Formats: sequence, C-alpha cells, structure tokens
Amino acid sequence: MYLKGKIFFCLLVVLCFTAGIALAANKAPEADISIHSGDVFKEFKQGPVNFPHVKHKALKCTDCHHEYKDGKNVWQEGQEVKKCSVCHKLEAEGKIVKLEKAYHDSCQTCHKKLKNENKPTGPVACAKCHEKKAK
Repeated sequence: MYLKGKIFFCLLVVLCFTAGIALAANKAPEADISIHSGDVFKEFKQGPVNFPHVKHKALKCTDCHHEYKDGKNVWQEGQEVKKCSVCHKLEAEGKIVKLEKAYHDSCQTCHKKLKNENKPTGPVACAKCHEKKAK
C-alpha cells in the first residue's frame, strides 16, 4: 500500500509540473515587443514601435490576434501567434488591408475610443508611438 501511495504522489507531482509549464507557455509575454516589420517595409517612414504587451493585459487576446476563416476569427488563445506580416503586406490584397493600415486601425482606433470614453489610454500621435527614425 505504501508503494502505491508513493507512485500516486510522484505522478501527481509530474502532472502539476506539466500543467504549470503548459499554462506558463500560454501566458502573454511580459517584455515589451519592438514592432518594425523590416520584412515588409523597404524603407521606413517612421522608426519602430515599442509595444508594451503587459499594459494590454486587460484586453482579450483576440482583440488583436486573429486568423479569419469564412469571415470569422478562429484564432484561440494558446495557438501560435503569427507575425502580422504573414497576411498583411505592403499593399492591400483583396479584403486584407495593408500592414501599416492594420497596425494603425488596431492601435489608434482602440486608443481613440478609450480617450473618447475618458479612460486611460495610449498615444495616437506618430511621435508618441514610433521611436525616432535612425538616420
């Protein structure tokens, strides 16, 4: 009986450890993300954007991350996060807006909405989001 208890305990520890790793893997990154999309833009009009992922914890992941099939966002938390430039290119392609517009529509629209509701929000002016362009 003692051996069965030890085996059960060990299995329980392994299960908890595995579940902890799985949950940690699905958490949003704590570090800021530098968005520059050098794979799309040949020449930069502005510098990169430092995106503070942590400050956006209150949002649902699907407010930004998406993968559309038949007009519906089928992306779910925990799935791979693809770079925006996988779908959004330098110029619009059919219903897929160009990359610059996708970024601006997502970020600025949300920030302006919050500002109109007198809620704390991030910037909407170019120089407040984009770092100075390297010369």
